[in-house]
Amino acid sequence: MRACRAIPGVDLLIVVDDGSTDDTGRAARAAGAVVVRHSVERGRASAIETGVKVAAMRDRPDGPPRHILLLSPDLGDSAVEATALVEAVFARQVDMAIAVPATGREYSGYGPAVVRRLIRRKTGWYCHYPLSYQRCLTREAIDAAMPFAGRYALEAAMTISVLRAGLSVMEVPCNFTHSGADRSLGSLNRPARMFDAVRATVSQVFHSDARSKRRADHEQGIGVPYPAPASSRDEADAADSPGGRRTEMVG
Repeated sequence: MRACRAIPGVDLLIVVDDGSTDDTGRAARAAGAVVVRHSVERGRASAIETGVKVAAMRDRPDGPPRHILLLSPDLGDSAVEATALVEAVFARQVDMAIAVPATGREYSGYGPAVVRRLIRRKTGWYCHYPLSYQRCLTREAIDAAMPFAGRYALEAAMTISVLRAGLSVMEVPCNFTHSGADRSLGSLNRPARMFDAVRATVSQVFHSDARSKRRADHEQGIGVPYPAPASSRDEADAADSPGGRRTEMVG
């Protein structure tokens, strides 16, 4: 919690206690977080949806909605590395920033490779880490991704939905360390996680719409906004508007 508070722009911490049987909620509340409890375990997708709704209720009536930062609960002091994700969204580089290891090494194995290929087939984007959970999104991107896919398909489906909505994404190097305390990511049942991700991605592939054009000709790579910086969309909107207008961002 202390590390999260040290991230510039973070002014609200929300912890969704998804049916835990320990002192998770009490400890988080004592550290200054807003705690919402599910009486029974509902899964990550439901927990994130609950958190997003709570954030919306606490937005300032006279201001734009907060961006949403999603972090695993096992990052410890390394959570401050999410600063790079927040900065990418605040600077209007992208609508969704996705964390990748600072080493830049891709996930290995059959499952990630299949998900990676399917995401590229659907959107034109080559995603090095298709199952990365640590993300920062604008509220527009969050809304585009809802309702969230269940179980372990959340990340793959979220990426496709955001790109299909005409928004931009980018992978950002972050030096996170995991304690292994977060079991919601399916590390104990990796085959099931991969199956869910592939199933969700295949479903997205075969449910096309007018916005799902492949854009493989755009520049790609870690640290490169795809298909283009979010700020370029702002400039286009301003050009189409008489006099344009300013948009103020808050965290």
